[in-house]
Amino acid sequence: MTHYCPIRHIIIEKNAISKLSGLLDGYRNIVLVADENTYAVCGDRTEAQIGARLENKVVYGGEGFLIPDESSIAALNAAVSGKTDLIVGIGSGVINDLCKYIGSLRGLPYYIVATAPSMDGYASVGAALVIGGMKVNRPTGTAEAIIADTEVLRNAPLEMIQSGYGDIIGKYSCLNDWKLARLVRGEAFCQWVHDFIQETVQEVAGLGGKLLQRDGDSIKTLMEALVCTGIAMSYIGNSRPASGSEHHLSHFFEITGILDKKPYFLHGRNVAYSTVITQRLREELLTLDKPVCRSFDQDKWEREIRRLYTTAAGNVLELQRKAGWYELDWQSLYADKWAKIKELFAGMPSSGSLEHLLNTVGLSMEEFIREYGEGKIRDAAVYAKDLKNRYTVLWPYWSLIGEDGRFFI
Repeated sequence: MTHYCPIRHIIIEKNAISKLSGLLDGYRNIVLVADENTYAVCGDRTEAQIGARLENKVVYGGEGFLIPDESSIAALNAAVSGKTDLIVGIGSGVINDLCKYIGSLRGLPYYIVATAPSMDGYASVGAALVIGGMKVNRPTGTAEAIIADTEVLRNAPLEMIQSGYGDIIGKYSCLNDWKLARLVRGEAFCQWVHDFIQETVQEVAGLGGKLLQRDGDSIKTLMEALVCTGIAMSYIGNSRPASGSEHHLSHFFEITGILDKKPYFLHGRNVAYSTVITQRLREELLTLDKPVCRSFDQDKWEREIRRLYTTAAGNVLELQRKAGWYELDWQSLYADKWAKIKELFAGMPSSGSLEHLLNTVGLSMEEFIREYGEGKIRDAAVYAKDLKNRYTVLWPYWSLIGEDGRFFI
């Protein structure tokens, strides 16, 4: 396939925001989007760059995390008029997704002024939203410009820097899942994109200690890696090069947190911890001499889905009915390819080495276990797969081990 990414401008440097006005020629009616925290960081500077071109401004408030749900979407959509010709967001994950989605919905370009090196969606296609209690990815275009002031980035909350590092470390897991999907399901695979992401991960993996110290060059390298990962997703046209089983677990903790009104970690931190957990699943699968699939108890599965996903359970059940994963003959698939599957799993960094990488940036698995508890983590290992129509290590783990799993928590 021909890889293409339509982003026109990427500026990652000190005082990058000062370059914004030079990128606004031809635009006359701009809607500025931020939340109270991100506006406080660089809202005045960004607004000064826009000047008389400012048509409207949306600054989200409220306690807790901003959720990209129906109400947040409606608020931004209402601020966009028939005259609007550009949306400029100030923020990271959620602000970026809201601008990306409304920009696509209304046929408008958008710029993003990054406030933290916290996630890899700056340059990606697709907006992660929460609709009807479900985390969904809506197809969109990319930002027309990404502006990242390294002084702003290095002063971001530490947990957001940790989150960005965790999102990059998660690529160890998702790349392995992508190769597994090619092997078992014949899924399309691009070796060039795979290697591009892998090289990017290697550049960042050893920077944990420097990121903890807010080293400027390391922060810049992390942000560049996050943008490069987003570009790779744009090249493929979906999130497969950057999202696998570790993201499914992360989505599980986020969605159940929203549904149950309980706290949850930032996305990238969830991804970091879940990368260790998914590797422990692979290590348990490696102990099996041969694959023997368990029988599928559909009634029990539906009860568990309703218990875990409560008001969103109907959407989860419908997704899997349409996907048809539970109707496949997994036994035949695994029996023919088990040796190659184990070889693929064996090529991963160990869970211990991944945990060590997290420790270098100040993340500990003990904190993760305290936050969610062993029961919820075990539920995620078995039922997070049902949130997505994507094949990952969670499927062989469910069919071969499931609730009987003994992976170390």
